[in-house]
Amino acid sequence: MLDDKLKSRLNFCTTLPSLPAVALKIIELANDPDADIGAVCQYISLDPVLAAKLLKTANAPLYKSRRVATNIRQAVSILGTHSVIVIALSFTLANSLMKNSASNSLAAFDNNIFWRRSITSALACRALGEKLGLSFLDDLFLAGLIQEIGILAFSAIVSEEYNKVYSSIADHDLLLKTEREVFGSGHDELGYALLQKWHIPDYVALSCIASHSQPGPKDLGPTLQSCVAVSRYLADYLLSPKDSGKLTILTKAAYDWLGVDDETLVDVIKLMETGLKPVEELFDIKIHNSFEAAEIMATAKELLMMHNLARTKELEEKSQRDGLTGAHNRIYFDETLRREFHLSAQYHLPLTIAIIDLDHFKQVNDTHGHLAGDSLLVTVVSTIYDQIRQDDTLSRYGGEEFALILPGTTLAASRNIISRLKDAIAAIEFKLDDHYAIHITASIGVASNEEGATHFHAPLDMVKAADSALYTAKHAGRNRIIEWQP
Repeated sequence: MLDDKLKSRLNFCTTLPSLPAVALKIIELANDPDADIGAVCQYISLDPVLAAKLLKTANAPLYKSRRVATNIRQAVSILGTHSVIVIALSFTLANSLMKNSASNSLAAFDNNIFWRRSITSALACRALGEKLGLSFLDDLFLAGLIQEIGILAFSAIVSEEYNKVYSSIADHDLLLKTEREVFGSGHDELGYALLQKWHIPDYVALSCIASHSQPGPKDLGPTLQSCVAVSRYLADYLLSPKDSGKLTILTKAAYDWLGVDDETLVDVIKLMETGLKPVEELFDIKIHNSFEAAEIMATAKELLMMHNLARTKELEEKSQRDGLTGAHNRIYFDETLRREFHLSAQYHLPLTIAIIDLDHFKQVNDTHGHLAGDSLLVTVVSTIYDQIRQDDTLSRYGGEEFALILPGTTLAASRNIISRLKDAIAAIEFKLDDHYAIHITASIGVASNEEGATHFHAPLDMVKAADSALYTAKHAGRNRIIEWQP
């Protein structure tokens, strides 16, 4: 809810832009569900600049029309009455506000950056809608364009105080939070109040404030507000494509609001490339020069694809890990052993595996609880990782049982590694909250496949052999290493 002081200042502010007569008439038409095509053409024709812009828009690649419009009635026929009204409203609003804010803003407020970002957001919002198969593309453009209008309102009604805040914060979400702390309301609430004052259609005004709230359920599909929300992060990224922080924020917002991945965002950027020049011409503003635009779009797409590959790899890595300890899981162990066993047999390479079982671990859980037991398992895994090599594979095989694959390692060469990690486990002093220390030991069974010694027929045979050796170690008194012998 808008702060009462801000509401009063908004209502009586003399520095806020007053909309031209043609804009007021177009807003009236936009609120009329039965707007007459003749009236629309008549009022647009009264403004030669607006009429020329609309004709150019109707013939732009953005609308993929096979017909050429030579007059306003033909443009309405191509675009549709509603689209023409919304496009006209977008242009008249932006045109009057850009001129007004340029003449009134303080030095701290960069009018050009604000409008470059707003128009890029509008283009992004429309492209998102097109990619996601939405029909209200021009509504998306308008909502994307004016979603941050509250920033201009702040700059007009509390200019000196606001510009100190605005000029010191680059992050959008932090700006919104700071506005609420300092002024009692954010630019989303102030913007909504201004759009209501101007009688902008309520569904557009509401989408601007809703897009600054929390994401809704993704299973409802893309909405006007969800596209508007993602569009501002997409605009921020495209205006600073080398900022990895903005890329991370964008991909998270795209997933949280729309459930879309990086590949979808690449397609959205491609659609934005098509619309960039017509939109720049419509608003008489350069987002980037031609060379910059091509380079920036290419960089953005490349970084998004790299981010997608990295995230896919990260997700794949997570699927291969045990959720508690961070060691690889049983499935990964089975796949890795199968691969390494095949290489061992094909190229006559040595291969050694070890099954590690923590002694009397059940007593730890029974005496100190499962949380203490889980924490101890994490510590044990960390200790083992400190002792093994980069190419070795550690997996959680069962509850307190771990499996170690040592590729290219003979039985003799494995002895130092396995002995070292057994001693390291025994040296663990795991302290509880009451400063009581838990000590643990491990029994280890080892099996090796190498030239001139043991030859196993299958990976499972190696596991059975190591398991058999582990069983012997347990029954021989625990805290020892037993090597399987044929």
